[in-house]
Amino acid sequence: MSTQKIRIFAAKRPDLKTISSVQNPIVKQVLQLKEKSRVRKTSGLFVLEGKRELSLALKGNYRTGPVLIYEDICPAAEIEALFDNTPRKAEFISISKEVYRKLAYRETTEGVLAISENKEHTLNAVSFTKANPLILVAEAPEKPGNIGALLRTADAANADAVIIANPKTDLYNPNILRSSVGCVFTRQIATGSTEEVISFLKKNNIRICCAALTASVPYHTVDFTGATALVVGTEATGLSDEWLRNSDRNIIIPMQGEIDSMNVSVSAAILIFEAKRQRGFL
Repeated sequence: MSTQKIRIFAAKRPDLKTISSVQNPIVKQVLQLKEKSRVRKTSGLFVLEGKRELSLALKGNYRTGPVLIYEDICPAAEIEALFDNTPRKAEFISISKEVYRKLAYRETTEGVLAISENKEHTLNAVSFTKANPLILVAEAPEKPGNIGALLRTADAANADAVIIANPKTDLYNPNILRSSVGCVFTRQIATGSTEEVISFLKKNNIRICCAALTASVPYHTVDFTGATALVVGTEATGLSDEWLRNSDRNIIIPMQGEIDSMNVSVSAAILIFEAKRQRGFL
């Protein structure tokens, strides 16, 4: 492609609606959605940032509202093209540098933000297409970065579902969206109380394997080829007694150093990829 054609492609679109003031109502709405979990919950909306995240949200059939584009970084035509093969329609708005800097989580957000409708992540909405689903369960993870890493691990292993028991934050927290690199949109995700999640697993005849220090066997000695839920807790407190009482098998990752625990996302990755190895996918 010639330099001239590149310039034409990257030129700003004069036909787009433009927002240049940080006092614009849409700008204020985006800020509230980014900063306040209560607003996200009551409105059913959230803000996503980045071309990859927007592409994955469209793939996950999320309904997207206004798409804000800083054209000095990203040509509007490039974002509009993401919608070409989807039934989704959106309003595209060009924003100024001042507005972009006010809204973007970081300047490497690729010049695009969008308001989107969230989904209901209920246990009743989870379904399985195979007889031996592999599920990752995390109880009460607090750090958005850990939740994002858990979702990335589940996506990498193509887990059938991720379930958060006793969630401490909403799934559309900007830090979770950022750290998951859009994997929130690519996995079946559900939330519920520990009691509800245990009941769901038992109802669906899914074996519960809890990562725990007591009454445990090395993880690699356990058969994970059947319908299995790998359950992990926080590094600080581990799993609650309710999980341990209902566990079909406690498993442990043997360690040779001085500490007896690892980051929850690292532990989950070790366990889930052992399950994938046993299932012949590695």
